[in-house]
Amino acid sequence: MTRIRDLAAEPLREDVLASVADLVGNTPLVALSVLAAGLPARVLVKLEGRNPGGSAKDRVAFNIIRQAEASGALAPGATIVESSSGNTGIGLALVGRLTGHPVVIVHTDQISAEKLALLTAYGATLVEADGTARPDSPRNTRAVSERIASEIPGAWQSQQFENDDNPGAHYASTGPEIWRQSAHRVTHFVAAIGTGGTVSGAGRFLKEASDGRVRVIGANPAGSTYDGGAEAEILVDGVGSRWPRDWWPHNFHRSVLDDVITIDNYTVYATVRALAREEALLLGPSSGLAVAVALQVARTAAPGSVIVVISPDAGTNYLTKAFDQAWLASQGLLTPTISAPTPKDPS
Repeated sequence: MTRIRDLAAEPLREDVLASVADLVGNTPLVALSVLAAGLPARVLVKLEGRNPGGSAKDRVAFNIIRQAEASGALAPGATIVESSSGNTGIGLALVGRLTGHPVVIVHTDQISAEKLALLTAYGATLVEADGTARPDSPRNTRAVSERIASEIPGAWQSQQFENDDNPGAHYASTGPEIWRQSAHRVTHFVAAIGTGGTVSGAGRFLKEASDGRVRVIGANPAGSTYDGGAEAEILVDGVGSRWPRDWWPHNFHRSVLDDVITIDNYTVYATVRALAREEALLLGPSSGLAVAVALQVARTAAPGSVIVVISPDAGTNYLTKAFDQAWLASQGLLTPTISAPTPKDPS
């Protein structure tokens, strides 16, 4: 046991970060010890909620702002405008605080109260738009953000859906981290598809690093067209597309993916609850979606496979939705429940 006297004798060495920016990335990889018990593959969850703004979008926000500043596209003190379901907006607002840029976020009425509170705390200006309006409608969130940007002198649109620095952030950081943390053993990579940046960027890196050995799988919510199906209401925050292929985000690189798997809403929210109950992991609905896909893949994977799945954010952003019994009941999402797999009889 280390004695206080021994600690006092150690040479003094500061362990201080220069700023919150140094907290972005290097998020932990945690094994599912209960929900994946007895399965032929290991399931490892990368906890992106450990980023300072609480999501994987912090990586994107820092990268696109740094690149835009370096290129001169974003002038010092210029306003940043973006349409966001929450996490990208929070990341941009956080970085805006650090870099001196005012931030305007256009959102829909589907955003959680917790995300709105965080955006407000970071000083973002909030504008609500019609989340049901089609992409070619002037009432659509992206169209509204374009109009606002045109009205603010010198404003810059970060364009998370079209900006190559979105998947570039995950190619440069998320992918290499997974490759290193798994000791190059990762065989499957699973990420929910939103803007497409995470699955496309990290997926491309892992494909290249493994000479094509890693299978890249997109997790798709019910109602999303990423699986080629018909559009419908999406009940999982921040992921999926309600629009035909012609309107899919530029940053969704379908050629990187080996498969897209769609999970029903019941299973998504049951998985969220199971993660909290069985693994003490309080994660958001998009994490429930991705983990449900990872568990499905793990059931038929070759023995010894290593499945890494992205958890985009924490469940604290969804306490009034995913963890609220009244909201779940109003959406018909209280059943079924997910439990740990039954161990096989060794005989």
